Amino acid sequence: MNVSTAVIIGAGVAGLTAALSLARKGVSSTVLEQAPQLGEVGAGLQLSPNATRILALLDVLPDIERQWLEPKSVTLASGQSLRELTAIPVKEIARSRWGAPYGVLHRSTLQQALLKAVLHEPLCHLKLGTRVDGISREEIGDLAGVKPDLVIGADGVWSSCRDFVPDAPHVSFSGNIAWRFTIPAASAPTFLAHDRVMAFLGAKSHLVCYPLREIDGFNLVAISSGTGAAESWAIDADAARRAMLLERFHGWHQQIRHILAGAEHPTFWPLYEATDGAWHNGIDTVLIGDAAHAMMPFSAQGAAMAIEDAFSLAESLSHATLPSALAAFESDRKSRARRVKKRGQLNKFAYHARGPIRLGRDLVLSLKSPQSLAQDLDWLYGFRIK
Repeated sequence: MNVSTAVIIGAGVAGLTAALSLARKGVSSTVLEQAPQLGEVGAGLQLSPNATRILALLDVLPDIERQWLEPKSVTLASGQSLRELTAIPVKEIARSRWGAPYGVLHRSTLQQALLKAVLHEPLCHLKLGTRVDGISREEIGDLAGVKPDLVIGADGVWSSCRDFVPDAPHVSFSGNIAWRFTIPAASAPTFLAHDRVMAFLGAKSHLVCYPLREIDGFNLVAISSGTGAAESWAIDADAARRAMLLERFHGWHQQIRHILAGAEHPTFWPLYEATDGAWHNGIDTVLIGDAAHAMMPFSAQGAAMAIEDAFSLAESLSHATLPSALAAFESDRKSRARRVKKRGQLNKFAYHARGPIRLGRDLVLSLKSPQSLAQDLDWLYGFRIK
């Protein structure tokens, strides 16, 4: 191994997974996190087999499985009629077909499982309340108390570590907005299944709903086109943003509009995505996760791509000198990220279809067998780094 010490900026999913992945290769790391304590904005998360396979290798999955749910299916339905269009039986086939389970969980469940593993790993060190904004690459080592061989920027879509990478990606508003909120199971309408991920499709909008065992309720994410977004993550949805939500879902089934109108404490998330650009400086700094390739959530792969990146980086570092490893990592992961992003763009086109295109979509989905739909996801969910 040509790397013995690393400093990781950011203690989110990407950063904590990177620390654990490096530890498996005998690399010591220090994770610097600006927050005084770890918390996760948002609520629900889907973890597909390409991610859970890695979490199993890192011995994190057992803690998660005690709290999550494995949905019976991922179901697509009409947002106007609630009619089911098609379903993929993920619980039945995930372990046998893709070698790992598919689960839904609260984001804090994943965060806490990763944090627990990091705190119990002697090669991993965590420093909270440590900001790196506006400092030099050299000063990072001073903050960490170590001179690192490698700095890993895992600090998300607003990454400050991009400043250390010439020609790094930049982010721009995608033109899409997400509203996120939860509802208790006791007040949920009967069309929200307690054992399924459901995506309701409509013109220029879609709504994803799935159960969360941790809160005895449902996580809901409504996504549509939008404008006038601030450069921020979650914003409390004021009256104007609530009105925008109902306007974007005009013409949807009345029961869905009732849920949206009654949402308690919804958050308004402008969705940003990264352009193409360099992920490393060729010497000693690399970007992973959203810092490198922030993308739209139309394939539910944000956390999975961060997990894959972290594990893949550790693998690359174990097989080559540092400059060569960084080049190989970027080449491999860019190819993968582009394909996932392209699939997300296809999903958006299909989910938000209108008029004759919507009718054609519904016909095609009705004719596809569950086996055919699953086969179409083999490249995504069956992906293996090693």
